[in-house]
Amino acid sequence: MHTEQLPRDRAVADYLDCLRYERGLSVNTVSAYGHDLDALAAFLRRRGRSPLSAVAADVDAYFDGAGGDGRATSVARRMAAVRGLFRFLIREDRLTADPAANLHSPRRGRPLPKVLSVAEVEAILGQVRAAGAAGQRDLAMIELLYGCGLRASELIGLREADIDLEGGLLRCLGKGGKERVVPLGSHAILATERYVNDGRRSLLRGRRLDELFVNAHGRPHTRQGLHYILHRYVEAAGIRRPVGAHVFRHSFATHMVRAGADLRSVQEMLGHADVSTTQVYTHVTVEHLREVFLMSHPRARRPAGARSHEVLSDPARAGEVTGDAGPPASAPAEAAVPGPGHAGRGAPEPGATRQDGSKGGQE
Repeated sequence: MHTEQLPRDRAVADYLDCLRYERGLSVNTVSAYGHDLDALAAFLRRRGRSPLSAVAADVDAYFDGAGGDGRATSVARRMAAVRGLFRFLIREDRLTADPAANLHSPRRGRPLPKVLSVAEVEAILGQVRAAGAAGQRDLAMIELLYGCGLRASELIGLREADIDLEGGLLRCLGKGGKERVVPLGSHAILATERYVNDGRRSLLRGRRLDELFVNAHGRPHTRQGLHYILHRYVEAAGIRRPVGAHVFRHSFATHMVRAGADLRSVQEMLGHADVSTTQVYTHVTVEHLREVFLMSHPRARRPAGARSHEVLSDPARAGEVTGDAGPPASAPAEAAVPGPGHAGRGAPEPGATRQDGSKGGQE
C-alpha cells in the first residue's frame, strides 16, 4: 500500500513514541504500526482531516478501501494500530470521542504453526558446508535457530558476550526487551564455537564488533541476509514450500513437546508471556499422534471408503480392522513418534529409550 512521503503526523509520532519507550514494544512492531498509521494519516489528509479531527465515517471509509485490502491478519493488525492510536489520543485528552469505537477486526481462525520434520531439519543442515568462514557462520545460525527456538530478531541481535559456550547457555533479548536464558545443545555449542574461533575472525579481518554474526563485509548481519541464507539451504534440501526463521522456532517447540517436554519449560525457552500461546504446539502434536494412531493401530485402520460399522458388520472383512488378517502391506514398520532430532539440537537430554530399545541419539 503506497504511503505519501510527507512528515509524520504529530499525533502518530507521539503514539509510536509511547509504544517504543513506555510500552517497550520491539522495533519491528513499532515500525509495522508506523507504516499502518502513516497510511491512515495520508488517507485522512486527502479528506481534509487528521487523526485529531477524524470521525467514525472517515475510519469506516478507510477500511472500506485501501485499509481493508490484503490478508485478514494484515487488516487485523491495521485495525489494532488504529484503535490503539485513538485510545491513546483520548487518554491524552486530545480527543473526546473515539472514531474507531465500533471498529471490529475480521474473524480469523488460529492456524496451526507450520513445522519441519526432523528429517527435513537434518536435510537442511546437511546442505551447509562448514569448511569456510561463511559456512561456519551459516551452520551456527541454523543450529541456534532450531536448537534454541530463537526469533530472527533475537538471533541477529546476539552479541558475542551473550554466548556462554563453556556453561552451555545463551542470553537473548526477546519482545519488549525481555531477557531470557536458553540452554545450548551439543551441536549448537560445537557449531558456534567453531564459528567464533575461526570463521568470525576471518570475516572480521581484524575489526572489533560486539555482534555475534557478521556478513562477508565484516558488518553486523541483517534479517534480510538471514532470509537469503535460509532460502538457499532450504531450496538445496529439496523443500519446495516457504521456510522462514519462524518455522525453525515452531519446529523447535513442536519437537520438544512431541518428545515429552512440559509446556512451562517450553514457554520459558520460547519467551512467551502466557502459556496459552505455547499451547498451540500441543495441537500440532495431537494432530501428529492422530495420524500415527489411524495409520498404525489395528482397530483404527479402515479400508478406503469404508465406514467403521460397515467393516465390523462384515465377518469377511473384520480382520482388516481387528488385525487378524495381518497388517496391510502399506503399514509402516514402526509406529514410533519421531522425537525432536538428535541430542543437542534443542532436544531433550540424550538417553531416552526408543521403541527398538536403542538410546536416543542421531536420528
